[in-house]
Amino acid sequence: MYPKINEYLYIQIASSDAAEAEIEYRARIADMEDEAFLIEIPMQVGNGRLKKLFVGDELSIYFMTDGGIKNYFSTHVVGFKEDVIRMVRLRKPPADSIFKVQRRSFLRVNADLELAVKDALGGRFLVRTDDLGGGGTSFLSDGKINVKVGDKLSCWIMLPYRNGSTEHANFEGEVVRIKELENRRSLTMLKFSAISDQERQKIIRYCFERQFDFRNR
Repeated sequence: MYPKINEYLYIQIASSDAAEAEIEYRARIADMEDEAFLIEIPMQVGNGRLKKLFVGDELSIYFMTDGGIKNYFSTHVVGFKEDVIRMVRLRKPPADSIFKVQRRSFLRVNADLELAVKDALGGRFLVRTDDLGGGGTSFLSDGKINVKVGDKLSCWIMLPYRNGSTEHANFEGEVVRIKELENRRSLTMLKFSAISDQERQKIIRYCFERQFDFRNR
């Protein structure tokens, strides 16, 4: 399902500058074409500053639908249109590339990422994740790491984005399940027990980009 005329898009711009990549903008859809959305000049959320876009700029976008569902897609600037107002032309994505993320149901993807962990006693270790989503993650470990269901772990995860930039997200996770594997290895599953909206958005952005890549292979 596509957004409609007069609905708002929430936009982040792919940038090698980590600070710039985190800024969120908002723009109203002013018109629609067969292959494109025509939006007003985006304004930064919070201060209303206008953002100039250029042909080729890559954008990560979501729009809201009933029930607090966020609908994510990626696109890029393909041109401009001068009318009563200046409008930015964005490529309309394939309908099946738009992903819905409900408030309590987050997209989850396979992800082999470095996860730094500190337990309640101050012990520290590095592991690799098995999957990641907006609600939690899981990691693989060997018999040297001793955690149990109910443990609270302080975690930092490194997130590489498609534009070449890298972010770190931190959160507190609670161990909800441990699955024993072969060769004394185990899979530990965490749910996020304490995470800021900003850190969660970093993770959701990574998951969305990964899912988008899978769809386009």
